[in-house]
Amino acid sequence: MIARVLEPEVMDSAREAAEYDAMDHAEANRVFVDDLLLAMSAARRVPRHRGTVLDVGTGTALIPVVFCLRYEFAGQVVGVDLAEEMLKLARRNIAETGLSERVRVDVVDAKSLPYEDGSFHVVMSNSIVHHIPEPADVLREMLRVLKPGGVLFVRDLLRPESEAEVERLVATYAGSEPAHSQQLFRQSLQAALTLEEMQVLVEAISLPPGAVQQTSDRHWTLVG
Repeated sequence: MIARVLEPEVMDSAREAAEYDAMDHAEANRVFVDDLLLAMSAARRVPRHRGTVLDVGTGTALIPVVFCLRYEFAGQVVGVDLAEEMLKLARRNIAETGLSERVRVDVVDAKSLPYEDGSFHVVMSNSIVHHIPEPADVLREMLRVLKPGGVLFVRDLLRPESEAEVERLVATYAGSEPAHSQQLFRQSLQAALTLEEMQVLVEAISLPPGAVQQTSDRHWTLVG
């Protein structure tokens, strides 16, 4: 197993934000939202017109936009991120899709969310965990602000076992992207946690180890 190599916690240059927003996330975001909707359907406790949703590490708010459009969600979605440059593009994406009344973004450190306990029906997050050196605090905060009976849905990359597997994944999923984007993906894979590491983490926050599962050749998913 290759060692975990941390990458910067915050991607906050204008170039990084623009390159991230320009990458083709469409299929991964669609699958994320579809899988989230299955988890929500199983819970049957998320009101579509007055529900509250938190997206932790929202980046340029691509997932909240897909979520609102695909689910026809009319409640309130709050996206949080520490990267000001990402949120500038997030506000643009939200406005361009006519969702400004339903989606807002806040500059927030996910390790210390400024919301009251039990504020949200759904807490979702895609690819923030690998940015956090010690992710347990972030996961605890997500649980704290989740309403009783709400849905926690967190997905991130899996760290591969070998450098050869890293390169295979980069070629498969970012082979058509510019070299800099390929390097960002490579670094994210190297900064990710293994399934076993995540199972230890979820036990530490009082969730069963089975709450986290490998869900693709490059992802784990936590549903709580």
